[in-house]
Amino acid sequence: MHYPLTLSFKIAALAPQLSVRDAAGQELLYVKQKLLKLKDKINVFADSGQTRQLYEINADRIIDFSPKFTFTDTSGRTIGAVKRHGGKSIWKVSYEIFSAEDRSIATIQEENPWIKVADALITEVPILNLFTGYFLNPKYLISETATQRAALRVTKSRSLLESKFAVERLEGAFDEAAESVVLLSIMVMVLHERRRG
Repeated sequence: MHYPLTLSFKIAALAPQLSVRDAAGQELLYVKQKLLKLKDKINVFADSGQTRQLYEINADRIIDFSPKFTFTDTSGRTIGAVKRHGGKSIWKVSYEIFSAEDRSIATIQEENPWIKVADALITEVPILNLFTGYFLNPKYLISETATQRAALRVTKSRSLLESKFAVERLEGAFDEAAESVVLLSIMVMVLHERRRG
């Protein structure tokens, strides 16, 4: 993949829709999340035309507290998973990424937890809460489990109406299979954290 990647949401859509583009502007993935589902089910397509489905993402539980999302390809084979750690998310966002063999390969951690605290407080203030997306922009580090080295950074861009995220490479690299699982994990995280900041 050619970094930086851009993840952007379609503004005028009932169901959350997310497009992933590389540095050249080429669309890599397109996500359309189903509405009114008790358990999250997310379809991932090759493009916004939704002509070719690549993956399916399914939550393991109805209640949105520490869910584990499993990624399967079109043949139904599990390629990986990501688990949100609900108890830790009171202070900062934390996800763990797993390989197809259910081995931890990476983590997603919020870089500055004080932004989450400030966002929670300011969101309660009328009028001011409309502008949090312009000055509270969370950043997340994706670190390899084995080395604890930060390999990627996800940053929410400043905006008032639109949610847009940038993914930049820091150091090191995941192999191709792990990189796909990491990107799917970032998409799950962004779908759940997009309203913050």
